[in-house]
Amino acid sequence: MPDYGFLSQQLNALCDGVNEPISLLANASALLYNTLENVNWAGFYLLRGQTLLLGPFQGKPACVCIEAGKGVCGTAIARGKTMRVDDVHTFPGHIACDEASRSELVIPLRKDGALYGVLDIDSPLPARFSEQDQAGLEKFARILDSYL
Repeated sequence: MPDYGFLSQQLNALCDGVNEPISLLANASALLYNTLENVNWAGFYLLRGQTLLLGPFQGKPACVCIEAGKGVCGTAIARGKTMRVDDVHTFPGHIACDEASRSELVIPLRKDGALYGVLDIDSPLPARFSEQDQAGLEKFARILDSYL
């Protein structure tokens, strides 16, 4: 299990003094991808109208546009809450950008209280993300919110 307290400290250090959201998200995705074990994609989708557009990420090429309410990411943005899916192949309407992905954690991001996008993390392992992972990564997302 990663040390989410230390991960949050690293994120704060990377974000301090940076006023460009894309740069913040690029470093955050690299930090997650290179810190978390058994992860094959870590990145962001940014809300534009009712569509999530691909933002900074680490991993294989990904879907560029996801409509709100579609797939795990679109469901998370439509509901405004975290989605932790143990087996994406059983999730109705799952969008398979990488067939190797088996589990997914998607956390909405907010800027000044309004939905801004999502943090999306995929794993090739089923049930990769625990309640502790979710809590630690939600804290990570709230730190990002404060810098956006």
